Amino acid sequence: MISTIKGDITGLDFDLIVNAANDQFLPGGGVCGAIFAAAGPALAQACAALPKGKAGDVRITPAFDLPSKAVLHAVGPIYEGTKQNAEDLASCYWNCVALAYEYMREHELSRVSLAFPCISTGIYGYPHEAACDVAIRTIKKIRSAYPDTKAIDIVFVCFEQIDYELYKKALRSL
Repeated sequence: MISTIKGDITGLDFDLIVNAANDQFLPGGGVCGAIFAAAGPALAQACAALPKGKAGDVRITPAFDLPSKAVLHAVGPIYEGTKQNAEDLASCYWNCVALAYEYMREHELSRVSLAFPCISTGIYGYPHEAACDVAIRTIKKIRSAYPDTKAIDIVFVCFEQIDYELYKKALRSL
């Protein structure tokens, strides 16, 4: 299942949620700041121990005070309009799904739910429509190449109305 909802990712009960992280995996603004605030200080402590990342990298931590079980921290690209930006953003989605699949197997689960925010569309400046296109195209490609990933229920949680409308429209075309 792939769907979208409008809401605040920090209050939703998914197995795994994705944080639009910076390369230091430290508290930031936007969705990143909201996730750290809702998770409590233990998340910042856990993330401080993570090695620095680069665009496309993903790390996993417990969710602490969040209703989810774990947080996947995806380093989105700072938008410059390059082909590399799209590749790095696609890597965020690809690597999150791969980690979600590993999590599912390690915990001997038959299904997991994975919630994505709109990665890089905030202070990193990625255009909303282009980011939506990369996200949907990448998830579709992953599902096609790896049918076992269909056991991962993916939900795009859109905080802004513009993103919610874009994802609804894009998902209708699937």
